[in-house]
Amino acid sequence: MKTLVMKFGGTSVGSAEAIRSTAEIIRAARIDWPRLVVVVSALSGVTDALLEAARLAVSGDEEMLQSIVDRLRAKHLDALDALLPAGDHGATRAAIESYLFEFETLCQAVSVLGEAPPRALDAITSLGERLNAQIVAAYLGSIGLKAQPIEATQLIVTDDHYQSANPMMEATCIKTQARLNPLLDSGAIPVVTGFIGATVQGVITTLGRGGSDFSAAILGVALEADEVWIWTDVDGIMTTDPRIVSTARTLPELTFREVSELAFYGAKVLLPKRSGP
Repeated sequence: MKTLVMKFGGTSVGSAEAIRSTAEIIRAARIDWPRLVVVVSALSGVTDALLEAARLAVSGDEEMLQSIVDRLRAKHLDALDALLPAGDHGATRAAIESYLFEFETLCQAVSVLGEAPPRALDAITSLGERLNAQIVAAYLGSIGLKAQPIEATQLIVTDDHYQSANPMMEATCIKTQARLNPLLDSGAIPVVTGFIGATVQGVITTLGRGGSDFSAAILGVALEADEVWIWTDVDGIMTTDPRIVSTARTLPELTFREVSELAFYGAKVLLPKRSGP
C-alpha cells in the first residue's frame, strides 16, 4: 500500500486555528493514502522560549524563568481549550503537565550547574515538539481520524553530536519499521515529533534548527515511502526571499545538485543534511 509522510512546520501547526486547517489537509490526504505519517513542529515561538528559559536558568533568574513556564503552560492549554471540549482534555492535559514538569526539572538542573551543555539544551528544546504532537493527535482523534502521538526518540537513532545530531540509518530503519508499520497497517496515523531523535543509549538529541524537515525525510527513507510532502508558508523553492523581494517566484524544477548548493549556502526552505548515502 502507498505510504505518505507529511511534515507540517511551525506556521502550519503554530496555533489552534492552524491546527484545524492542517487537520483538514490530513483528512483529505487520508482518502488517497492508506498509510499516512504526520511529522509536526512546535507551536509558534515555543522553541525560542525554551532556549530563553535555558539562558535564564543559567543566570539564576528564577522569576523570569517561572514567567516563561507559565506562558508555555497557558499557550498549550489555551490551544487545547480551543480545539477540544473540556470533557476530552484528560489524557492530553496530563501529558502536557508531565512535559512541563520535566521542563522545570531540567531548568533546575541547569541552574544548579550554572551552565547549559548541548545535551541539556537538546533535552529542553525537544519539549516543544513533544507537547504539540500530543495536541495535534488529540484533535485528529476528535474529528474521527485514528491518530497516535509518537516521540521520534523511539524511531530515529542518532550519534551524540548534540544540537546537530546525525542519523544512524540502519538502526533507524529497523526501529521505525518495527514501531510504525503495525500502526500504519491498523489504519492509525502516527503523529511524530519532528526535530528530535535519540542516541543508541536513549539520550534525547536534536537534528538542528529546521530539523523537522530532515525528520520527515529520514522517516520517508526508513519506511520506503512513496512521497514526502513538506508543508510550509511558501509554495516551494523560490528565486529569492519573498519577504525581501516582492517579485520572487517559485522555481518549477531543480536538480539535486542545485538544491544541495542552495541548502549549503543558507536557503532556509531546505536543510543541508542528508538522510542517506
